Amino acid sequence: MTNPNLGRVLEKIIGKKKEEKPEAEVGEAGEKREEAVMATPKAAGKIYLKALSLHSIDDLERIKNEVKSGNILIIKVEPLAEKSIDDVKRAVGELSEFAESIGGDIARLGEERIVLTPPSIQILKEKTSFETQ
Repeated sequence: MTNPNLGRVLEKIIGKKKEEKPEAEVGEAGEKREEAVMATPKAAGKIYLKALSLHSIDDLERIKNEVKSGNILIIKVEPLAEKSIDDVKRAVGELSEFAESIGGDIARLGEERIVLTPPSIQILKEKTSFETQ
């Protein structure tokens, strides 16, 4: 059963972090991001899109290591939300700070998932319309 407040919790945490970052800094950080990615061994290899579930705070280190390796993660936070919304807030807050610290990106994907990317991948956060014209 989906927690009806989970989407709002994610939006508050992730939305707050991204609003604090002015556009000018994103451009400057973008240049640094490329340099950082080229220094990682994964830059020459494949990038994987992985789906993981967040069951406890202990899963955060594994998630961070996957992103540091250059992988894109779709993380389902509902298993942890069923135990504790406070732990979800703490985990998503920590992942937001982590994404910012490495030059990666984080965004909400629906009510119970987040996307976390390495520095080489940016998430387009504007709403788009897929209607045919």
